[in-house]
Amino acid sequence: MKTQQKLKLIREQLKKLGVHAFLIPNSDPHGSEYVPMHWNRRQYVSGFTGSMAEVCVSQSGAAMWTDSRYFLQAERELAGSGVKLMKLGIPGTPSLVEWLCSQVPRGGKVGIDPHVVTHERFVHLHNELAELGLWLVPVLRNPIDAMWDKRPEIGRSPLIVHELEYAGESVVSKLARIRAEMKKRGATAHVLTERDAIAWTFNLRGADVEYNPVFVAYAIIRESSAHLYVDLRKATPEVRKHLGKQVTLHRYDAFADAAKGLAKSRGKVWVHDATASQWIFTLLGKATLVTERSPVVLLKATKSFAQVKGMQAAHVRDGVAMVKFLSWLDENMGRIPMSELSLEVELERARAASKLYRGPSFSPIIGYAANGAVIHYRAVQATSKQVKPRGLMVVDSGGQYPDGTTDITRTVSCGAPTRKQKEHFTRVLKGHIGIATTPFPAGTRGPQLEVLAKRSLWQAGLNYMHGTGHGIGHYLCVHEGPASIAPRFPNEPLVPGMVPE
Repeated sequence: MKTQQKLKLIREQLKKLGVHAFLIPNSDPHGSEYVPMHWNRRQYVSGFTGSMAEVCVSQSGAAMWTDSRYFLQAERELAGSGVKLMKLGIPGTPSLVEWLCSQVPRGGKVGIDPHVVTHERFVHLHNELAELGLWLVPVLRNPIDAMWDKRPEIGRSPLIVHELEYAGESVVSKLARIRAEMKKRGATAHVLTERDAIAWTFNLRGADVEYNPVFVAYAIIRESSAHLYVDLRKATPEVRKHLGKQVTLHRYDAFADAAKGLAKSRGKVWVHDATASQWIFTLLGKATLVTERSPVVLLKATKSFAQVKGMQAAHVRDGVAMVKFLSWLDENMGRIPMSELSLEVELERARAASKLYRGPSFSPIIGYAANGAVIHYRAVQATSKQVKPRGLMVVDSGGQYPDGTTDITRTVSCGAPTRKQKEHFTRVLKGHIGIATTPFPAGTRGPQLEVLAKRSLWQAGLNYMHGTGHGIGHYLCVHEGPASIAPRFPNEPLVPGMVPE
């Protein structure tokens, strides 16, 4: 079914619901950046395959908002779809609310699925629309699901125990540290929704999300007990032994009743309003809440000595694979036929030579010539270019290992580079050297270091609109906050143990 047909069916559903527009955010019930295809309604509807965007459909139009990393990709994938591209950060681009005001009559309703929007976003958007005479209403039964034929299922791969030699800290120790933070805030229960936070806390890994060794689950940590809500078919005897008596396993769909039970408790419930869904907040009812960021975020991002050593080993191992690949590329450039897709296979072969390799950490980005300008490019048969012994090629890829996650970008000169290419490459290199060689005091934040990365470019009137680096997980997600070297990101001081790449 083509996008325009899907939009027509959605509009028919909206009429039945009495809703004038419907927002499809880039999220799932767990507030994670990486959305399993089971919940990736935005991609299903629009055809856009990038990781960050949201779509809104009204009775007379449809639009998608994304940032500068995806402008070129979005223009290509949305062509002829009936979905208009809205370029975030570009002057003159209407915001979501501005667009809705042009599409929805005063007093009209804008629907959203409360399972996939955070409480913080729901409240903010509700208030913003209310000031303009529009109403944001929760739609419990997502209208897209009724038309989604052959919808992908949630993964069923068994959970994997993340061994202590790699994790560097036991589950008992992690729970103790979380409970210490809970006690400081008077919280008697803490609800965890994000998959990487749950995987880190319980030293477990999974395969429910492509490229990210995480699994679909909820968790509730109490003062003297911990509860994990997951598909019990995934819990092998090894996993049950690993969790022992300190963690009780429950069916995934039992979480709703557990959350309702917390609403009746006398203590405070800690649940982050920026990651937990509006649906969860509705379940919690009138419970007394602590809504600040989970302590797991900073605990997870601040790697232990064992984890840092593991990350170093993983990067050495991954670097060997990359050098072998680049050497092969140098020897064979112009001698044998090669394409972006065939080079992906060759790069994967180089990494797979390691017994500890667990797969790529994200979709490899091998972009030759003009494709190299598409920041989060992904080669497919229709776009894969033949690589010639001239021009430039970007190779941005990474690997998952039990002792660390990697993300490496290299610019490859396939022939003799031009004067301008040499200058631009050198100015970017000077920025990286500037960051790598500059000591900085405690309390320094990513945006301050970002100036070092872009100084040489700015001197020549050049720039790039995205950030320079992001935090990376330890055998977890390749993007991990709050560490970042970027102009627009949580203004978190960098501390020893954080690994921004």
